[in-house]
Amino acid sequence: MNVLKIAAFSDGETGGNPAGVVIADTLPPAAQMQSVAAEVGFSETAFAAPADDAGSWRVRYFAPQSEVPFCGHATIALGAALAMQQGDGVFPLVLNQARITVEGRRNGSVVEAALQSPPTRSAAASPELLSEARALFGYSPQDLDPRIPPAVAHAGADHLVLALASRAALSAMHYELEAGRALMARAGLTTIVLVFAETAQRLHTRNPFASGGVYEDPATGAATAALAGYLRDIDWPHGGAIDVVQGEDMGMLSRLHADISPAPGSSIRVSGTARIMRA
Repeated sequence: MNVLKIAAFSDGETGGNPAGVVIADTLPPAAQMQSVAAEVGFSETAFAAPADDAGSWRVRYFAPQSEVPFCGHATIALGAALAMQQGDGVFPLVLNQARITVEGRRNGSVVEAALQSPPTRSAAASPELLSEARALFGYSPQDLDPRIPPAVAHAGADHLVLALASRAALSAMHYELEAGRALMARAGLTTIVLVFAETAQRLHTRNPFASGGVYEDPATGAATAALAGYLRDIDWPHGGAIDVVQGEDMGMLSRLHADISPAPGSSIRVSGTARIMRA
């Protein structure tokens, strides 16, 4: 099985979040996809095959320890792979629970890619979930930014959003992987989005992904889409778009851009560059 390795949301020809991509005539059995994802070892591997709909692609995403319903950075990597194989274009994708598109356009040694997320929604985090999350990371109430209240945000998967009042608090993030996995399993979370708003339109994030057996993701398109949808819900002064810097504390600088349409609950466009990883 040919597995492409592509870093999505790269900082030009460096950084980004590595994803595996498999493009096949038909999707392998789920157990085989799970085994391949575990062997690849990246936070997610995307598997794609032509769908019954003409021109569409059936896609499933696997982390090393579980299947996930949607993964942004692996979708960007898939868009890059499809552009290289099929030529530049917009590719309809059929996910387990949604239909989306990804666009890929070649530009020298990198590929520019953009996805349209599933619809978004958000709800306030329960006091119990907030208390558990604060205890997991050791944050006090004073560490949180009251302008962005804790919430569960959705754009194809659920993510807990915790906004921090300082960049130092974000940089100091630490937690126990097994405790994080247990919390995310109980709450049905795919990741936790820790965010610091440098300005209204430039945000820094970190994304613990213990539910998939990964301590932290260096770039998370699904979480960025969910965050952008939540900021729209609370009338954050985003001006129609946000830029997200992620992975900096991991030494894997990644850059994500989200365009936010005014319609409540509508899809978020998340874009960036992808670079092919050489063996």
